[in-house]
Amino acid sequence: MTGATLVCLAGVLPARAETLRDALVQAYLTNPTLEAARANQRGVDEGVPIARAAGLPSASADATYTEYLQTSRTSFTAPKRLFNAGADLGVPIYSGGAVKNQIKAAKIRVEAGQADLRGTESSLFANVVAAYMDVIRAEALVGLNAKNVAVLETNLQATNDRFEIGDVTRTDVAQSESRLAVARSSARTAQADLASSRETYIRLVGKPPESLAPPPPLPGLPDSPEDAVTIALDNNPDLIAAHQRSLAADKDIDVAGAGRLPRVSLFASGSYSNYLNTLGGASSALYPQTDRTAQAGAQVSIPIFQGGLPAAQRRQAQAQASAALEQEIATERDVIAQVRAAYTAWKASLDVIASSQVAVDAGELSLEGVRAENSVGNRTILDILNAEQEYLNAQTDLVTARRNAYVAGFTLLAAMGRAEARDLNLEGGLLYDPQVNYERVRGKISDWGNDPAPVARATRTVDTPVQDGNIPSN
Repeated sequence: MTGATLVCLAGVLPARAETLRDALVQAYLTNPTLEAARANQRGVDEGVPIARAAGLPSASADATYTEYLQTSRTSFTAPKRLFNAGADLGVPIYSGGAVKNQIKAAKIRVEAGQADLRGTESSLFANVVAAYMDVIRAEALVGLNAKNVAVLETNLQATNDRFEIGDVTRTDVAQSESRLAVARSSARTAQADLASSRETYIRLVGKPPESLAPPPPLPGLPDSPEDAVTIALDNNPDLIAAHQRSLAADKDIDVAGAGRLPRVSLFASGSYSNYLNTLGGASSALYPQTDRTAQAGAQVSIPIFQGGLPAAQRRQAQAQASAALEQEIATERDVIAQVRAAYTAWKASLDVIASSQVAVDAGELSLEGVRAENSVGNRTILDILNAEQEYLNAQTDLVTARRNAYVAGFTLLAAMGRAEARDLNLEGGLLYDPQVNYERVRGKISDWGNDPAPVARATRTVDTPVQDGNIPSN
């Protein structure tokens, strides 16, 4: 969906109308599933500094105070107390490529996570669109069923009046009563469906729907399923994420293989000891009461035999990389199937809309004709009831087909990677950019660089009213 499209979503509408764009923006800002995905991605970002830390110098210091409560009676120089402090510094020089490949794998997984976040946004928007259209459809069906009940009530009253004068039989009255009872049942079911659709909308958007405006036309829909598949193979976020994960798994093989290679590091350490004038007892003046040491050097560690551990780890990484490659192909299959199915459903729904519109127009004319013929005795009450039911069915099919076409079209755009937050025209710097957090943390090396304590960002719906199946009067 392009930026211009979302502008269209906020086109010329009644002042109180809630647009599809409003619903998408509200969900984008407050949906807990999306907020959780963003938080998870921020955790994935930390994989890079975590991997880099293994290749950076490490330093530590320690201090100890010891009080000797009892010393050996044969030791005439044993101290009574000791203060000791030390410091160590280690600098890794070569680790067989493990650190380098861990960093590369972590960076690739950041890209995979960002694609997963795109997929979460796309899935959320598709669900919001479906919920939005479900509410519109349910409200329309409630209205149609309510109108049908009113018509059948009028028909039943007219049939009773005609029965009183002997113009129709008791069978005609029973048929009218039966159709009215069925219509009332259908109307109640439609109200329950509307309440359920509104609750689903609240779950996704975070607030009850209010006067939903008709959605705008969907732009950028492909001319053929082949075009749709080509675009999806380049832009579908799930496929991009699967590909990045397979690349990261390939780096994991090199990380595992590094366990068989030498490791080189530099080290330095120093210590300071103070016996606090207690070394040597009464003759402590004869002994130095402090001591200092310092060391520095290089260490080479060459693995000779590790019980087959590094070979097993490398084979395990290879198997996992193989699984990632197969998963990428499986995801590609899923994307192709989703795109083709969505395209077919979209096209079929358009055809159903055209057919249903013809059926509605014909049903309206047929109902008028049957009523006119009944007035001159050429049609029965049952003929009128059947015509009314056919007209209602045609209207229901048309409303449902319009909903299905729009949802299928948006689902197609989502599968093509063209229905995400980056495609929306959200004013005021509203877009969440995961790259910002990654750039913020990727180079951090401070041990004390904490973020603020976690705070829930999504809105709660516990205070929203229970939804019903009534349509508010304008």
